[in-house]
Amino acid sequence: MFKFLKGVVGGSGTGVKDLPYNIVDPYPSAWGSWSHFRGNSKDDGSPVSIFSLSGSNPQDGHLAAGRNGVKRLRTVRHPNILSFLHSTEVEAIDGSSTKVTIYIVTEPVMPLSEKIKELGLEGTQRDEYYAWGLHQIAKAVSFLNNDCKLVHGSVCLASVVVTQTLDWKLHAFDVLSEYDGTNGTATGPMLQYEWLVGSQYKPMELAKSDWATIRKSPPWAIDSWGLGCLIYEIFSGMKLGKTEELRNIASIPKSLLPDYQRLLSSMPSRRLNTSKLIENSEYFQNKLVDTIHFMEILSLKDSVEKDTFFRKLPNLAEQLPRQIVLKKLLPLLASALEFGSAAAPALTALLKMGSWLSAEEFTLKVLPTIVKLFASNDRAIRVALLQHVDQYGESLSAQVVDEQVYPHVATGFADTSAFLRELTLKSLLILAPKLSQRTMSGSLLKYLSKLQVDEEPAIRTNTTILLGNIASYLNEGTRKRVLINAFTVRALRDTFSPARGAGVMALCATSSYYDMTEIATRILPNIVVLIIDPDSDVRSKAFQAVDQFLQIVKQYNEKSNAGDTAGAGSFGISSMPGNASLLGWAMSSLTHKGKPSDQAPLAAANSITPVTTTTSTASSGLIETPSTAPVHRVSSSTDFADQPMPASPTSTDGWGEIENGIDEEQDNENDGWDDIEPLEEPKPSPALTNIQAAQKRPVSQPVSQPKPQGRIVHSILEFRV
Repeated sequence: MFKFLKGVVGGSGTGVKDLPYNIVDPYPSAWGSWSHFRGNSKDDGSPVSIFSLSGSNPQDGHLAAGRNGVKRLRTVRHPNILSFLHSTEVEAIDGSSTKVTIYIVTEPVMPLSEKIKELGLEGTQRDEYYAWGLHQIAKAVSFLNNDCKLVHGSVCLASVVVTQTLDWKLHAFDVLSEYDGTNGTATGPMLQYEWLVGSQYKPMELAKSDWATIRKSPPWAIDSWGLGCLIYEIFSGMKLGKTEELRNIASIPKSLLPDYQRLLSSMPSRRLNTSKLIENSEYFQNKLVDTIHFMEILSLKDSVEKDTFFRKLPNLAEQLPRQIVLKKLLPLLASALEFGSAAAPALTALLKMGSWLSAEEFTLKVLPTIVKLFASNDRAIRVALLQHVDQYGESLSAQVVDEQVYPHVATGFADTSAFLRELTLKSLLILAPKLSQRTMSGSLLKYLSKLQVDEEPAIRTNTTILLGNIASYLNEGTRKRVLINAFTVRALRDTFSPARGAGVMALCATSSYYDMTEIATRILPNIVVLIIDPDSDVRSKAFQAVDQFLQIVKQYNEKSNAGDTAGAGSFGISSMPGNASLLGWAMSSLTHKGKPSDQAPLAAANSITPVTTTTSTASSGLIETPSTAPVHRVSSSTDFADQPMPASPTSTDGWGEIENGIDEEQDNENDGWDDIEPLEEPKPSPALTNIQAAQKRPVSQPVSQPKPQGRIVHSILEFRV
């Protein structure tokens, strides 16, 4: 018989050296004669708990009960019962005596008494946590008594442990036995090992060894009494010394008191079944228990319930015990998002909880889930990720952004939803600095080229702003090829006045990247024409830009005259006041709403184009377009860019076939990023021609048009009509 039991509990090895786990520090307390140690796996270092029980005689009663506990723990599985991993039994000969030790390896846990001291919860948060923990232990006891017809026999504070996610779990199965009320001669572990149970935890019938009464009692009678003892110990903060102390109810919450008294009824048949306690107790009806319970059965909820719950969760989480939120709710939420059972609003709650973590913990517990979510096809999830990129973008490594995040983000550039295209564009303010030069030149710039001719004016404006912000991350050759073409040919000639203003400010902000020839022949001629722009804000910016670039040229001339050719070209934005920030362009462009006559009437006379309402954000400098409304645009014969909007480019990085200066049949070996105006031609440049033409004609007023449905457009910036 002994050999059989030894085979049941035996693991893969025959000694501690063969145990695939390292035994580390002991905990100060454990149930019965067991010792509880911290441990870790020899393979991957993952944490575990190791319980050991030693005896000098192989037939020792403690060892026999321990073997029963190992067998039961191995075979009984429940979410609220300690998870078994491994066991082994070791014999060591010490002189003439033999020492036998049983080892059980489980998931990493801590004694409940130690965890309560560590958490230090008080008041309502303490009661909510205790309610949740007791709810879990009650479910474990109900499972044993009602579903398995088993009696634990020793439910108390010492038989409860706490996991890393702060779940309470039941263990100490040494006395666990089958309940057989119909067999009067049955003998089992309860009869054999009841002496292991402390006298203070025994109900009267067990203390008197009245087995006839025990057999007639319901299967939950003994364990309901034990649950009452556990309730007393956790609320009193003291280990139960004797049975009479259970009558001291001063520390028991009033909402739990009736159930506590029924659990400790002197008549076994009248004791409260733990299943009824779970269903009916008022004490378990609190925010923490309800929230965790909802998360655990999330897959059974419909979409409306999920959406309502997750929208309330960020505010609710602030009211719950912080450590429980971070160690229990956060992993549940991350898992639900990762496997698709959570709605998009859950991401807001996840990031709210993640903000309470340290940077290291955020990287370990939240970022992996976020990176996986970028592969989701759920548009609502994609929108939520982009809307909150500022909360996690800085924590992403350059390699993760370049290899795992950007390929999924880039799909938003071509999305049919203008809102999603804009969010994708704005997210690049944070993500672009982490991209490699290969991704920048080979992918990102192609998308930005297409977005500069997007049908939505706010997207075109934001593309210009983004290019100005990421200019410092482009290599010199790419800057030479991209910036002037993007800002002068497209942005300065856009029909949307904020887009033209953004182009002017982008040129000023990136002035340090241009040489004197480019400033004199390509930048100044294109800016000067805007000093007579119909929009007052654009005119103001144009005057500032002309002053800035003329100052740069003057300084260059002075340096050249002084013979300092080395520093002659080292002038840029750093030397010019008023342009220290790149992030305020959209704010200055869109929050200044001029008079109707100040706006640019540059589109077709009878066209009505859906345009997203534009507002400004000082934090990103990008124009937001949260809603869509039809906008009436008025044509004008004074349009300084007579050409239509360029078609989608087809060159390597997208700016190669910009109109108004680029020969479509030219050799494309430089990807189409060559200078726009051929400088050696004797005839005036197109920019100069435009200036001369603009000087000869007055600024025209908007052409009047019939009022559609009795409505009048007052300003191109006032989108809602």
